Amino acid sequence: MTVTREISIKTFPFWSGAASNRAKLTDEECDQLEQFIEELGGEPWSTTELNDAMWFDFENICDWLDLDYEEVMARE
Repeated sequence: MTVTREISIKTFPFWSGAASNRAKLTDEECDQLEQFIEELGGEPWSTTELNDAMWFDFENICDWLDLDYEEVMARE
């Protein structure tokens, strides 16, 4: 069975390293990321795909948002 629901990246329950990376983004940056992903089109992302992107592809996410990865990683 497949269940689909819409959830904001701002309130998504990230886990492991993805949770730490999410904490470095502002709510506005999360809104921009959400819009970027929606504009990509294609199939909806699974929870694991979203978490893995935030964890393992965070440098690409920063690029998508036109943010300096090193500066974002230095945020507390």
